[in-house]
Amino acid sequence: MSSDDTMIRVSQLSKRYEIYDTPRDRLKQFILPRLQRDRGVSKQYFREFWALRDINFTVKKGETVGIIGRNGSGKSTLLQIICGTLSPTSGQIETRGRIAAMLELGSGFNPEFTGRENVYLNATVLGLTEREIDERFDRIAAFADIGDFMNQPIKTYSSGMTVRLAFAVQSQIDPDILIVDEALSVGDAKFQAKCFERLRQLKDNGTSILLVTHSSEQIVTHCTSAILLNQGVQLESGAPKQVVNRYLDLLFGKEKQALPEDSAAAARQAPTLLDTTEHGLSHLEDVFASRPGYNPHEYRWGDGTASILDFYVAADGVPYPAVVSTGQRISLSVSVKFHTSFYRPILGITIKTKEGVTIYGVNSETLECASFHEVGRAGSVIQADAAFICRLAPGDYFISLGIASKEGEEAVPHDRRYDSIHLQVGPNSVLFGLVDLELNMMAKEVVA
Repeated sequence: MSSDDTMIRVSQLSKRYEIYDTPRDRLKQFILPRLQRDRGVSKQYFREFWALRDINFTVKKGETVGIIGRNGSGKSTLLQIICGTLSPTSGQIETRGRIAAMLELGSGFNPEFTGRENVYLNATVLGLTEREIDERFDRIAAFADIGDFMNQPIKTYSSGMTVRLAFAVQSQIDPDILIVDEALSVGDAKFQAKCFERLRQLKDNGTSILLVTHSSEQIVTHCTSAILLNQGVQLESGAPKQVVNRYLDLLFGKEKQALPEDSAAAARQAPTLLDTTEHGLSHLEDVFASRPGYNPHEYRWGDGTASILDFYVAADGVPYPAVVSTGQRISLSVSVKFHTSFYRPILGITIKTKEGVTIYGVNSETLECASFHEVGRAGSVIQADAAFICRLAPGDYFISLGIASKEGEEAVPHDRRYDSIHLQVGPNSVLFGLVDLELNMMAKEVVA
């Protein structure tokens, strides 16, 4: 590896498994190809399964890279290859420095040994001397916070206690590279907060982190960049928010599908005063992009069988405000056209920070909006109205909209417009953070 600050370099990495239908086929594959080669014949007795295909990325010093994807996408296989517990079929892996990895609960722990004994065993394997372990043991024990169980065999631990101890060991040795595979999903909220604070400290100290999780919020909040895997293929890499949006597409079982061809052209047209619903909402053409506050970098997808045509937003009755204030009443209306008929369509509204952290999300089903049970006829247009009090702290926020329906238990997305409306909340010297909780404070003298 070159002398730059690259800690992990993955180049054209692929991993193939040979799947045999019977033990006899495995024996044939071991013996017959050698005989067949002499006769100019080539036959294989297994099926190929590619867990990974042509994966490429680099991780710099101090970066946190999130790896996300559905079950079976190749995430754990990739991490095992990086750690050296699996060999690639082709391609190269280059790493620099000490690697600490949490690939599965209790990996590297002997269940018959006590927690204390396993700390010394695990840390020794990671390259620490006995003196270094002695110096760090109190920190490890305090972080794990499992009390007297430290002197009990690991086999008596719950899964949560096991991951506490495992993370405490791996994170307190100050590794150059830390790899975490879904382990933090086991701990309670308090422990997870402590873990992510420790990850932040390690990152600030120059540790490179690979974080595998199904939590899109963790990817957006804690990662510098992200990689999306699907069926062993690297679908996307880049900014966490962009990668998470693509992951959400896959999560619903639908890849991004093209909307009607005239949508883009219609979006550029100015709305007419005719052919409108209340608030001037269009019910014939998609004029969403012509409205003040529209985010041209929205992420839009769906099967196109329904379309969100237009939106109207007001703050205390003032239409399309450039800036809103904490405490104002926000009115939001959208027009939706149904190209085919649906039973009980679902309209969803989500508010996120500019970093992609969800502040609030709701839909017509969770709100039990009976009026949505009566709409959805092919060719019809509806106007949906919503209102809320802005309790957001100063900053930039984005409103996402989506229209969907259900097929059994699965939600079918028809038109989803992620981060489509920009909402800017103006300065407020009263609070900081994300949300105004309207906290009250007072004092009284109790001792003169």
